[in-house]
Amino acid sequence: MTHPSGEVSGGTPGALAKFAWQVLLTAGIAAIVLGVCVLAWPDATLAVVGVLFGIYLLVNGIFQLAGAFGPHVPGGMRVLNFVIGALCVLLGLICFRGATQSLLLLALWIGFGWLLRGIMLVAVAVSTEGLPARGWQLFFGAITILAGIVLIISPFGSLAALTLVSGLWLIVLGVAEVVHAFRVRSLAVHQTP
Repeated sequence: MTHPSGEVSGGTPGALAKFAWQVLLTAGIAAIVLGVCVLAWPDATLAVVGVLFGIYLLVNGIFQLAGAFGPHVPGGMRVLNFVIGALCVLLGLICFRGATQSLLLLALWIGFGWLLRGIMLVAVAVSTEGLPARGWQLFFGAITILAGIVLIISPFGSLAALTLVSGLWLIVLGVAEVVHAFRVRSLAVHQTP
C-alpha cells in the first residue's frame, strides 16, 4: 500500500527501498563532490594520496613483520615476509619525507604493478588456447603493460593525468549513482506489497 506522501508501507521491503535510494543518492553526491575537489585542487589531492600511501606502506610493513614471526610460517616464507615488511616500512617512512618522494614511490608502485599484471595477462592469453575472450585478454594485457611502462618512465606527468581522469570519472560515476538513486526511489514509490 502506498501512502499519499509517496512512501511505501508494508514493513521491511519498503524501509529497505527507502534506505537504498538514500544511500545511493548520498554516495553519488559524495562522488561528485570528491571529483570536483580532485579537479579543483589536483596538487593537494596528490599530496593527500601520497600521505595515505605512506601510511598504507607503513601499516602493511608492520603487519608483514609481525606475520614473519608467526609460529605457522615456514622458514623461507618467514625470511620473505621479514624482507618485504622491512622494505614496506622503509618505503613508508620515505613517503613522510615529502610529497615528491611519496608521489614518486606511488607512481612506481602502480607502474610496476600494472606492468606485472599486464605480463601475467599476456602470458595466460598466449599459453591457454581455449581461454574465453582470449583476444580481449591479450589486448587488455598489452594495454596494461604499456600503461605501466608510461607510468614508470614519466611518473609525475602520468600521476597528474591519472588525477585528472580520476576526477572526471568520479563525477561521471556520481551522476550515474544519483540517477540510479532516483530510479530506485521511483520504483519503490510505485511498488505495491
